[in-house]
Amino acid sequence: MRIADNIFKIEDAIQKACAAAGRAREEITLMGVSKFCLIEKIIEAYNSGIRFFGESRVKEAAQKFTNFKDNFSGAELHMIGSLQRNKAKQAAALFDCIQSVDRNDLIDELEKHPRFEKVSVNPDRQAELSVLLELHTGEDSKSGYATLDDLFYAAEALLKKTCLKPCGLMTMAPFTDDAKLIRASFRKLVKAREEIKKRFTLSEKGINWDILSMGMSNDFSIAIEEGSTLLRIGSAIFKE
Repeated sequence: MRIADNIFKIEDAIQKACAAAGRAREEITLMGVSKFCLIEKIIEAYNSGIRFFGESRVKEAAQKFTNFKDNFSGAELHMIGSLQRNKAKQAAALFDCIQSVDRNDLIDELEKHPRFEKVSVNPDRQAELSVLLELHTGEDSKSGYATLDDLFYAAEALLKKTCLKPCGLMTMAPFTDDAKLIRASFRKLVKAREEIKKRFTLSEKGINWDILSMGMSNDFSIAIEEGSTLLRIGSAIFKE
């Protein structure tokens, strides 16, 4: 099956999930998780309407996407895998958003590597790097802040940085067929976002914590029902 057909099927499922949840389709961003995919497949996905792409490894992403955005207007690249501190400089330059910020030393390291806008009246104008804080709600092997207190402390630390822009939260639900466990994972993230917005909303700086990145190929319909604003879909898009 072609990627365009896969995307058509996913869009149909998203529309149905939105209708069931009483949500507008425009509230949700569909991201193609393109790790391990050849650039030809990524281009096919772009030509079929995908504008957001997620990668898990800096080296692989650099090989595929270094000049991609120059040729494909509107494309965004997000880091969704665990990021090592020694890759932070390269990641900050390559990605539009780091979704997988899971520890405070990574926040400190990313702050050391400011971005600069390529197109600007002032070529030295600094551009903020968008970041999401990752909350651990799944298997022990997955990353993320372990507790809500840890997450709140990270949010407070992040807001003190000048080169980083907090945009929301991310999580990976347990890989299971148990819908109750999946919902519990997503609801934990929603509640965490609600509490963070109460404590740390800074609307005058354009910080609203609106993004909830949750939901993958096996659970995105549940994620939509629970409030996701960004779906990370890999195999359901790129499978043959």
